[in-house]
Amino acid sequence: MKRIIQYYAEGIKELIAIDCIIFGFDQNELKLLCFKRIVEPEAGGWSLLGSFIQHDESLDQAAKRILFKLTGLDNVYMRQLYAHGEVDRDPGARVISISYFALINIQDRDHQLIEDYGAKWFSISNLPKLVLDHQSMVDYALKILKKEAKYKPIGFELLPEKFTLPRLQSLYEAMYQKNIDNRNFRKSILKAGILEKLEEKERHSSKRGAYFYRFNKETYQELTENGYYLDIVV
Repeated sequence: MKRIIQYYAEGIKELIAIDCIIFGFDQNELKLLCFKRIVEPEAGGWSLLGSFIQHDESLDQAAKRILFKLTGLDNVYMRQLYAHGEVDRDPGARVISISYFALINIQDRDHQLIEDYGAKWFSISNLPKLVLDHQSMVDYALKILKKEAKYKPIGFELLPEKFTLPRLQSLYEAMYQKNIDNRNFRKSILKAGILEKLEEKERHSSKRGAYFYRFNKETYQELTENGYYLDIVV
């Protein structure tokens, strides 16, 4: 038993951090939530939202704590992404960072909390210079987002409960940074049978208006249990 205790006692003590890559969708742009770093190194630079994990919490608990503290949101789509352990990634200390990415509906966020922490939304097409290796974290998160959004309905996490098809298409165009053929996109998304058409119309963008739709999670779950998978044309 003593040997076991001594083995752990002699182990190298590293710092473990959580960095949250938080995406939102607004004004037809995919956006990233950043905040001004308040500690050295690179104090004053734009950073991802992050913190060290506490002794009595798991990685997932730490990620949820950070997200809630800075946005006031919980019960949102979040997944662990990658472990960043390059020796020289943080000149301040030997820090291993576990990145998470979250998808939130910007309209649901707590404006005051974000302002209190000096956070700001940036379009992914016009990001500021990020501190440390945070840009590489964002690049990897975008790569995974693009890969998964085509085959999983995670894109709906960025939208309000009801949305129009033009709004949905503009989201996918923002994620993939390209124009998508209108007819092919609509055909593929409606063929899936996972959208519920509502009687209500959105009339701000045109006189004729566009019908609102809602993502039906129950139908999607039933379909996946029978071997179905989403395949959105992008």
